[in-house]
Amino acid sequence: MIDLVMLRDLTDRGEIDTVIIAFPDLYGRLLGKRVSADFFLNDVASHGIHACDYLLTADMEMEPDTGYRFSGWEKGYGDMAVVPDRSTLRVATWLPKTAIVLGDLVNAGGPVRIAPRAILRAQLERAAKAGYRPMGAAELEFFLFDDTYTAAREKGFQNLTPSGAYREDYHILQGTREEPFIGAVRRHLGRSGIPVETSKGEWGCGQHEINLRYSEFLEACDRAVLFKEECKEIAIEQERAVTFMAKWDSHAAGSSMHVHTSLWDSTGGRNLFHGERKSTDFPVAVSPIFRWYLGGLLAHARELTLFFAPNVNSYKRYHEKSFAPTNISWGYDNRTVGFRVVGKGKSLRVECRIPGADANPYLVFSALLAAGLDGIENRIDPPPPAAGNAYRASAIPQVPRTLREAIEELEKSEFAHRVFGDDVVEHYARFARIEQEKFDRAVTDWEKARLFERG
Repeated sequence: MIDLVMLRDLTDRGEIDTVIIAFPDLYGRLLGKRVSADFFLNDVASHGIHACDYLLTADMEMEPDTGYRFSGWEKGYGDMAVVPDRSTLRVATWLPKTAIVLGDLVNAGGPVRIAPRAILRAQLERAAKAGYRPMGAAELEFFLFDDTYTAAREKGFQNLTPSGAYREDYHILQGTREEPFIGAVRRHLGRSGIPVETSKGEWGCGQHEINLRYSEFLEACDRAVLFKEECKEIAIEQERAVTFMAKWDSHAAGSSMHVHTSLWDSTGGRNLFHGERKSTDFPVAVSPIFRWYLGGLLAHARELTLFFAPNVNSYKRYHEKSFAPTNISWGYDNRTVGFRVVGKGKSLRVECRIPGADANPYLVFSALLAAGLDGIENRIDPPPPAAGNAYRASAIPQVPRTLREAIEELEKSEFAHRVFGDDVVEHYARFARIEQEKFDRAVTDWEKARLFERG
């Protein structure tokens, strides 16, 4: 991490000549511009840069879709400012002579409320007023391929070669084979101000997980999107490819974003989840704040699933015995539930296992914090924990099985409208509905294989 004085020194010495200023879009992709380091220091650092507001309505193909109140053809697609958050300025060591800074979006009306970073900031303000300092981290899984992105496109994304030939969960031998890539990712993360705890092979062939050090929520999300960007760019450099799709192949394991959260006091010195006495439901000592926070998560998870699973593909992950949850339950150190309680004392936290690796981290953390705070405010107690195999549990709320179902749950949620605002709910529901409509019009390979000859 660097500040403007350090950037000036690095620029004067010729070690930095480019600064990327970027912001996360609705998907969580980084969009922005590359500017010369001198121009950044003299102008952009204080004033920001401009970007077209269609970027918060565009789909994956950058189509400026319609039906949004925020922006559209009838409003002329104006500009918004990307104002750098200087606390995020760091050297991007995986790129030559480059620094990167993340920014917040502002237009004539002030901060752009529907922007992912702004949505999280709003929930963080609620937490701060209540005296809480949310801390967390995202565990992101991904698949590594021996194909390049160009080769994958030329193959129609069929018959790709994962970097591993067998399930490599915790395998050191297969991890050694892939260390030229995984090691490069770990080292560049650490050198770029993103502390890494561990890396390991995962449950699928060529699947990996890298665990980042926990931090305050906004920093945790910044780290997650920078991690994904860095992985893809190092893969390009090494003539390989990675994917964070929730389910890249019907026969492969899904990729998750397991999110660990806890609430600390305002100084960050004490985990407020830790309590003095054990109870019948918890094998460790927990506080009332923890109980109510967990209760809020369980009470609101179904109506907020769109933020955890934003794509049609996201829902292909939810299957029995897949390590992805199918119902909204909790348990202590139980990997079959949606909310796994882990740790004790200072490390006590809740791991949400519902989000896929394709989710936007800012929206995931916003949804979890909003739900947890509501649980505390209304003293919502969690139901009893799931015992044993939660996949077999009955009479428990289910995770929505389709994007269409998740959209409907969000739109009718009084809670979501109240804590996020009508504009945010309407915008993201419209965004997801466009994704669903475009998928509904697509002719898939499955349909061709099934019907081309025999239909």
